[in-house]
Amino acid sequence: MKPARDLIRIHFDETGNFNESPTGRYFLDQGNGAFIDMTRINILGCHVDTVRQLYRGVIRPEIFALFEGTELVSFAGKQWAPGRVGRDSGYQYKLQNADLGLILLIKNYNVKADSPGPHLKIEVSPHLIEQHSPTQLQQILDELAGQVLAALEISQCAVHLAVDFQGWTPPADLVPRMRCKSRNVREFDGIGSIIFDEMAATYSRGQSFLFGSAAALQCAIYNKTKQAKAVDKLDYWENRWRDGDNPFEDEPGNYDPKLDVYRVEFRFHHSVVEQFAQGSHNSSGEILNSCCYAELAIHLQGLFEYGLDTFKLLHRVAYTDPLWTILRSESRFLAPVDRFVYRRYYKTARGFSGKNIELMLGNAITLFARNRMDFASCWAALKSLPVFHLVEEYYREKGRSQTWLKKHLAKKLEERYVRYGMAA
Repeated sequence: MKPARDLIRIHFDETGNFNESPTGRYFLDQGNGAFIDMTRINILGCHVDTVRQLYRGVIRPEIFALFEGTELVSFAGKQWAPGRVGRDSGYQYKLQNADLGLILLIKNYNVKADSPGPHLKIEVSPHLIEQHSPTQLQQILDELAGQVLAALEISQCAVHLAVDFQGWTPPADLVPRMRCKSRNVREFDGIGSIIFDEMAATYSRGQSFLFGSAAALQCAIYNKTKQAKAVDKLDYWENRWRDGDNPFEDEPGNYDPKLDVYRVEFRFHHSVVEQFAQGSHNSSGEILNSCCYAELAIHLQGLFEYGLDTFKLLHRVAYTDPLWTILRSESRFLAPVDRFVYRRYYKTARGFSGKNIELMLGNAITLFARNRMDFASCWAALKSLPVFHLVEEYYREKGRSQTWLKKHLAKKLEERYVRYGMAA
């Protein structure tokens, strides 16, 4: 598939003449000669919305005493709310201080407490990220981690990169115009519940869209004003939008409280960041090789641009939507590294991973048959696996669609019943 091209950007001067300009806010559609007016777009800020730093080690025995009651506990010189968390999180316990903007998830469900393993994940909220440089923030996280784990090792981090803007609303045909490899597309229209950073909010029709898998790379497009109201954070975000004063415009004070703010957010799972760490390189061949937020911070601009290329909103076939062009040219995170090529490293489908995927699916179908599960339940269970995106990628590389995979597995399940019956 050929890469999508940008529409021609046009600038109108005071006399009404126009010239092609890399910063123009009018876009010319060469196909029909129409001008698209994007002068109302105001970028209000580029934010690292979430950092999730992972650590490996052995849990210090005294940590478990913090979870014997439900009262606030003192840890690392601060007060924390202790508690248990659901199995879906992958951890058993948490220490939370919303005022600080930190959640410590402790004790991996799949590793014994006295064995070394990935026993700690620290989640950082936007206001703590904003208050510190990446180096300062990393020092805070590492010091906390050292008081939770012995034999400490920094594992990897996940980041969410967001741009907030006004002067735009999602078009009715946004979903079919979004070009991406992912088969996972969710549109939140009508009254319902959606999870953003472990917080539930209610959304109106056609205001929230989610593309991609949570265990890989996701693109979220949503009404940030409504989401902030739903979680009682609107005052905080309005202050940030006012303080930002849109550095890409000449006049200050570009935030308009009468208009809703929309957000485009790319969520990089820690496994995806690890792929970048192994597969990205500069002109000298030096790889990115980062495992913590402080090391990753200088690459955030490159990761954001990778997200724009991976999930691309089209104006029409072969042409990028003007919003995407503006986001790419005018959104700025921390100072980027020049001449770096951002690529993800994948294991090839010809070797180890492909063989194990087929073995896993075969064993899963056998277990499903033994439990007399119908195919709809089997398919839902498979899709819930954090590695399901690897299954899809494996068969996609073999020229097989998700529809083919569903039919193939349904046939295999039926064969198990017919050939082996209850003894399957």
